[in-house]
Amino acid sequence: MQVGIVGLPNTGKSTLFNATTKAGAEIGNYPFTTVDSNVGVAEVRDERLYKIAKIVESKNVVPAHIKFVDIAGLVKGASRGEGLGNQFLSYIREVDAIAHVVRCFSDENVSHVEGNINPLSDIETVNLELILADLAVIEKRLGKVNRYAKAGDKVYLHQKEILEKAKDILEEGLPARGANFSAEEVQLLSSDSSLLTLKPVIYIANISEVDIEKDGSLAKQVADFAKKDGSEAIIISAKLESELAELNEDETQIFMEDMGLKELGLDKLVHASYKLLGLITFFSTESNECRAWTIKKGAKAPQAAGKIHTDMEHGFIKAEVVHYEDLIKVGSLHAVREQGHLLLEGKGYVIQDGDVITFKFSA
Repeated sequence: MQVGIVGLPNTGKSTLFNATTKAGAEIGNYPFTTVDSNVGVAEVRDERLYKIAKIVESKNVVPAHIKFVDIAGLVKGASRGEGLGNQFLSYIREVDAIAHVVRCFSDENVSHVEGNINPLSDIETVNLELILADLAVIEKRLGKVNRYAKAGDKVYLHQKEILEKAKDILEEGLPARGANFSAEEVQLLSSDSSLLTLKPVIYIANISEVDIEKDGSLAKQVADFAKKDGSEAIIISAKLESELAELNEDETQIFMEDMGLKELGLDKLVHASYKLLGLITFFSTESNECRAWTIKKGAKAPQAAGKIHTDMEHGFIKAEVVHYEDLIKVGSLHAVREQGHLLLEGKGYVIQDGDVITFKFSA
């Protein structure tokens, strides 16, 4: 699972990417500093992991991670190949969700590609290019489907109906995700060449560090738009987050207390990405290691075992499951067993967020 960080040039995408993943992408005051996509992973901070590790006395603690992709800045005309258009769009097709960074800060040392700060106009520019790119894909696919649909083929007639439904909403200037497609329709539209506007979106209002304690009107515009769009929105100062990423944990904690912050912006982004992708976390405590694992909500026990090792999925026998709340309440794995909180689950068990699991399998 990976999240693509997109936006116009000079919105702070690479600054945010570097702070999130510590990957060291190049940053510069000119368009297309990011030409190829940069890929990095970010740690998913989860206090439950460390509480479990303390109880089971694990020496090695391994957090879950999520992958981010820093994608080259988009400009008007990208759908027609302007700027790095085709390359930009191809990278977006490969990600599972989009983090759309919107510039909500002024800085005379960092130019704006359109000449002035206007978050809603910037959002419209990016979204329109994605919509136009999707329209081109739909029209191409309709051209192929229509040839068979004219012959009365029921399968292609059904495909034509779905594609025309997508075309209608895109021609209204709206993203395909707003059409309330069924799971079957989404699967069809995602085959061959996945529609960009079907992907879930987090809008990130990137503010200056001096505005972090204020309710900026520009950031509010982004939040209001996201609400209407049915998407998530978070407010981050990418520059501040990049500075905090250089501090140790004690220094960061002191800063957060001074600023009255309950959560770092980067953690907001990671947790919002988790929610957007429909991900949950389960934990393992084998071999003196306490580890967090990421899996799709609704996954069953053998799939979770396969996250640890493919042999465990193929030879799955059962799962010994302890719910996080029960472990914290009783305070030890021994007490969990003594008090009947240890559950023995089979192949049909659906993993719950926070499960602490030991898998039994045959080699």
